[in-house]
Amino acid sequence: MQSVAKRQERLAVPRLQEGSEASRRPPRKDRMWVLGLLLAVLLLMKGQESWGACVEVDSDTEAVATGNFKLGCICCKRRAEVHATASVDWYYMKVPNTSFVQIYSFRDITMGPQFDKRLTWDGSENSTDLQDGSIILHNVTTNDTGHYRCQITRNLTIHNYCIRTYSQKNFTLTVVEKPTRPDASIISEVMMYVSIIGLQLWLLVEMIYCYGKISAAGVAQRESMAEYSATSPTEKNSEDLLVDE
Repeated sequence: MQSVAKRQERLAVPRLQEGSEASRRPPRKDRMWVLGLLLAVLLLMKGQESWGACVEVDSDTEAVATGNFKLGCICCKRRAEVHATASVDWYYMKVPNTSFVQIYSFRDITMGPQFDKRLTWDGSENSTDLQDGSIILHNVTTNDTGHYRCQITRNLTIHNYCIRTYSQKNFTLTVVEKPTRPDASIISEVMMYVSIIGLQLWLLVEMIYCYGKISAAGVAQRESMAEYSATSPTEKNSEDLLVDE
């Protein structure tokens, strides 16, 4: 008996030690919360080192007279981590002519009497690496119709080497007296009304069908009740006896 008691005491001591170690360890939920907080901090620090995305979008080609119009020009750099500097130049060609004439140079340098004091910068700010070279054309007139070209000159610096690249965006601007709706907008509006009318007709058909089913069931129930009430008491008792059997 003494040997059995000593053996139980030896087994109880490690269990007590394990229990004390488990009590010193933080709960599992607290550990997971701390790990999640550390992961969020690491992602936040990594996100501060990342670069914003750049998407090239074509410029609009229809302007309204007497209004303002944005001449869009977005040229994204393929490698965001490469240091670069860029400059933007705009050119204009009247439809009958065959050569482009420079009308604007970054920043706010307007050339030519036609666009004097009517072009302002609306592109990248606080950066020498220009990826958005858009400008605003103020007080648009019908004489502004023609071909426009945006040229971005970018100097890339890679391992003490300078590489110069050129990118061009060309489009034709049309000036109208009143804004016109695009075909996609008209088609989408027509399809919306067609779908609404079709849905209402379908609901109307479903309501008529359900009303017909309910009315038919009510007529059948009234007919059965009339037949039952028209039977004699002896027949009713016999039917009740048959049901009981």
